[in-house]
Amino acid sequence: MSELSNREQELVALGAAIACNCLSCIEYHIPEARKAGLSDGQIKEAAQIADKVRRVPARLVLQTTLARIGEGPIDLAEPGGAGCDCTGADG
Repeated sequence: MSELSNREQELVALGAAIACNCLSCIEYHIPEARKAGLSDGQIKEAAQIADKVRRVPARLVLQTTLARIGEGPIDLAEPGGAGCDCTGADG
């Protein structure tokens, strides 16, 4: 038996689907999340958080590439820097 509720499981699954860019998983898990009792607003918020987390590695790749071609050092303190900025609903 799982310690996560069905709602929690669907939020995790949706976040994972977004993180790995799996459209068929997203199409499957949105209706499942609704069946589990999540509102469209909650699904939207989860999707936005997952997208913020997903963008961190892509940003690091770009920053590292630019640093390697002499476009300057990677500044982790800048807005949009390499650190995960996924906390907060309005981040």
